Amino acid sequence: ADAEQRALREDPAVGALQARTRAMQDTAIADGQLPDPKLRTGIYNLPLDDFDASREPTTQLRLGIMQDFPRGDSLRYKQQQTEWMANAEQAKTETARRRLIRDVRKSFLELYYQTRAERVISKTRRLFAQLVDITQAHYATGRVSQQDVLRASLELSRLDDRTTRIRNQADRERATLVKWIGEAASLPVADDFPELPVLPARETIAAGLQEHPVIRTETAKLEAGNRKIQIAREQYKPGWSAGLEYRKRFGDNPGGDDRADMMAAMLTVDLPLFPKQRQDRRLSASIQQAASIQLTRDDKLRELRQMLDTEYADWQRLGERASLFESRLLPESTANAQASLNAYQSGVTEFTTLMRARITDLDVKLDELRVRVDRARAQSS
Repeated sequence: ADAEQRALREDPAVGALQARTRAMQDTAIADGQLPDPKLRTGIYNLPLDDFDASREPTTQLRLGIMQDFPRGDSLRYKQQQTEWMANAEQAKTETARRRLIRDVRKSFLELYYQTRAERVISKTRRLFAQLVDITQAHYATGRVSQQDVLRASLELSRLDDRTTRIRNQADRERATLVKWIGEAASLPVADDFPELPVLPARETIAAGLQEHPVIRTETAKLEAGNRKIQIAREQYKPGWSAGLEYRKRFGDNPGGDDRADMMAAMLTVDLPLFPKQRQDRRLSASIQQAASIQLTRDDKLRELRQMLDTEYADWQRLGERASLFESRLLPESTANAQASLNAYQSGVTEFTTLMRARITDLDVKLDELRVRVDRARAQSS
């Protein structure tokens, strides 16, 4: 649990996705706003021969403001589209968090196996070292052959080799954990078996796959695609802009009074009269994109169901094997190893039988540990 929390706090990928989510949420608010109004100003009908603004009655200084209004409900649908894209990024963040926890758990469990396996082999090595002493003593009295002494030394060396390989794998797992938790990966691993949350029934998990963040990501993308279709439909409607303009005139009328200022109100309307090569094409493209997202979502849901079937079956069968190891294999292998030692010391059995029993006992203990770890790894998936 400590490794998981450290990884979630320090992983930059999750932080990047969270920042993207916040960025999309801010963008959604901006997308729902009207365009900025436009300020227009200029001087019109200015004579070029003397640049006298007061000579001609048509010379004007104009100051106006224009506001564009997008077609139909384009703004509302655009805001909704971006909001759904923000939801997709949020679901991606949750997916990244879950994957991070899964990967940390698997690496930690594998490290736990390697460290525990090293202890099991170390304990067995002490027994084999004692067997080497016993065979050498028996060889000195002529009870065993030199081959038995060599065989005992060989098995001891093989145990040393297995220990080296296990330590190498443990170092590799720690190096993997460094990526997520830094120098904390070098801390000792607790002796207790790592506890995982209780696994729900398969039917419960299957029923919740629709709410899996991978599926929620595709669902959000699909909803964003549907809003894009709505935006494309709105392009068949006219957009328009409205403006108000003040027109200042200079000079005097022939009667000597000031020329009157003027005002203008303007309305501009788009005319989507030829939609075949523009609006129709964009609408068709939007529909095809939404259909593609729907198929992708269905494919990912199938993948999740296949993963559930595989991992849950592994978890169940490994649980059966773990029960078998605990109830029968471990007690039987331990009893067999002890019986072989007693028989060898009494001169009833050969050294080869004793070594085979000891190696079998070691393999059973390692297999039992492997089964428990693999079952936890399947649960972590």
